[in-house]
Amino acid sequence: MKLLEKVTLGKETLKNAIAMAPMTRSRANIEGVVSDLTTLYYTQRASAGLLITEAINISEQALGSPLTPGLYSDEQIDAWKKVTKSVHDQGGVIYAQLWHTGRVGHSVDRKGNLPVAPSAIGITGQQHFTSQGMKEYETPQELTLQEIKQIVKDYGQAARNAIQVGFDGIELHAAFGYLPNQFLSESANLRTDEYGGSIENRNRFVLEVMQELVDAAGSDKVGIKLSPTVYYNNITNSNPVAQFSPLIEDLNELPLAYIHLMNGLFPLDSFPNYPKNAIETFGTISKHLVIANGGFNKESGEAELEKGIAKIISYGALLLSNPDLPKRFELDVELNQPDQATMYGGGEHGYTDYPFLEE
Repeated sequence: MKLLEKVTLGKETLKNAIAMAPMTRSRANIEGVVSDLTTLYYTQRASAGLLITEAINISEQALGSPLTPGLYSDEQIDAWKKVTKSVHDQGGVIYAQLWHTGRVGHSVDRKGNLPVAPSAIGITGQQHFTSQGMKEYETPQELTLQEIKQIVKDYGQAARNAIQVGFDGIELHAAFGYLPNQFLSESANLRTDEYGGSIENRNRFVLEVMQELVDAAGSDKVGIKLSPTVYYNNITNSNPVAQFSPLIEDLNELPLAYIHLMNGLFPLDSFPNYPKNAIETFGTISKHLVIANGGFNKESGEAELEKGIAKIISYGALLLSNPDLPKRFELDVELNQPDQATMYGGGEHGYTDYPFLEE
């Protein structure tokens, strides 16, 4: 079974082709510090070839949702040391996913400060989860050129912090409508300077951040997650192929560990110009190892690897609810079902209490 075969990723040899997809769990404290429970959560899942953390805020400005972790204060940084050491003690490999939410946030959890974005365009038709319940999105503040340059530097500092505390690499969260994805989107980016207008300009922010991350972390230690056909958070493009193909071609010139591609999670009936299969459309352009993500099970994951485009399959809810997922795949046994009610926030229930096979 290809899912259970070893894979070379950058400078690491992974024990299998199963990755843990990044999943927001909202288990940090109000200061963005993870606990011993988070250490246990990742350690339990260290039999997966690669662990990619939940998205981690790179700065105070990056915060979008309450109880999500950071990697910028001394206390936050120290807490992650326990996670990486424990995972490594189990023979695991762990990457940190770096996060700036952009306009996907609310001032009630940002000390009264409005979210920031490429352009002053708020999200409509959705609500945001806050510490005070669900709220309508606000109109974000448009970033100045100076602020954009500072965010690029913030990513670099977060990358250095991640390597300092023992992460094996880092992944840029450039998917699902967060700040890098906002720069890539015609619907969220109406700028007329060097960061907007043309496809080349809309790609500029992501490429500058990726160069900064490589400079900070080193070669073969940086990945990126992209979702070219996901329109959640009001992210649309008239021609995703025209937008993302040159981006991936430019990423080919950087010494990256991988590209993590997310298939469309929502119906594309209203978007006839969107490719139906993001892995096949964009994965074939990449010279880097491809990780495929988006609703895979054992059979479809194995079939995806057989195609030869992706070398690793990332699993979200299945690894959340089955900490020993590789063993369950190997033995072809029944899987625990994820509890949607305990996905976000809370304590050990729905976090570290999913049973292992031997239990």
